Amino acid sequence: MTRRLDRKLAAIAGGAYRPTDFIIADAKDGDMAFGCATPGVGTDGRMKPLKAYRDDMAKVVASDLVDIMLMSVSSAEVLTRDGVFARTEVTPAVRYNDTTDIWHPRGGRYGASPALPFRTAVLERTKPITDLGLYSVTFYNDLDHDMLTIEEYAAFREDASEAGLRHFLEVFNPAFPVDTTTGNFAAYNNDMIARILAGVSRLDRPIFLKAAYNGPAATEEIAGYDPENLIFGILGGGAGTARDCLELIAQAEKYGARVALFGRKIYYAEDSVLMLTAMRRVIEERISSQEGVKAYHADLAAAGIAPHRPLADDLALTEDLLKANIV
Repeated sequence: MTRRLDRKLAAIAGGAYRPTDFIIADAKDGDMAFGCATPGVGTDGRMKPLKAYRDDMAKVVASDLVDIMLMSVSSAEVLTRDGVFARTEVTPAVRYNDTTDIWHPRGGRYGASPALPFRTAVLERTKPITDLGLYSVTFYNDLDHDMLTIEEYAAFREDASEAGLRHFLEVFNPAFPVDTTTGNFAAYNNDMIARILAGVSRLDRPIFLKAAYNGPAATEEIAGYDPENLIFGILGGGAGTARDCLELIAQAEKYGARVALFGRKIYYAEDSVLMLTAMRRVIEERISSQEGVKAYHADLAAAGIAPHRPLADDLALTEDLLKANIV
């Protein structure tokens, strides 16, 4: 079966993009980063079991509001066994690598150091689940670290090609400031993305890219660089307010992003499905993020769900980059 994701990718690459072709992925691979803390704190003050996180995955898949569900291999095995993807157009995907900069155990300090390449997932074990997964990299303008990152990515592509697997590429911003000779990290990062993929055949290229939103100019540049071969998307970052989530997706789409892969912005919302509904509303109905937040709070009220914060607080933007470029 040709799933909706592939039809949307074909439309985007073919220059026939419409707002309904915007791709939303739910990143529920947090157990590979946060461990036991991933499902969050329950009403009893203790961490919820992993089943709560997986139950939300099943709920989101059943809503049919996302195009991709990204998971750890272990979660993907459980959901596949339970038939969650049996009759859906949602594409399951797994995280193929877990570099050290995503290791965030409570009390850990790995994020203070440059990422070291690491892969837990065994590709042959993922094939019965899905042919799609995520590979992530981070660049530091450091020759030794970046060479190691690029070499490991090349080795992964070879392994994935032999296994008949596809991937999408995630490029993180470093967790700490990185010096460049121009003082413009976003331009450096864009150049590194284009450079590492220039020598890669279409048979081995990522089906799309996701990276941090570094503002309108940087987004327009990378999104417009080679749109037939490099579809650009954004990652979500921290939970933030509802306005943060909706303004981020609105700005990114305006400047050329065609994919959003959000995790905490969906899971830590009052209701994952209602937040996804709000995201779709902003992209497809072209309403403002402010109106989207108001509609989201109305949906919460209709469902009898108490909001985390008052409407006035949820309408606030907390990120300076978003404040400076309101759509």
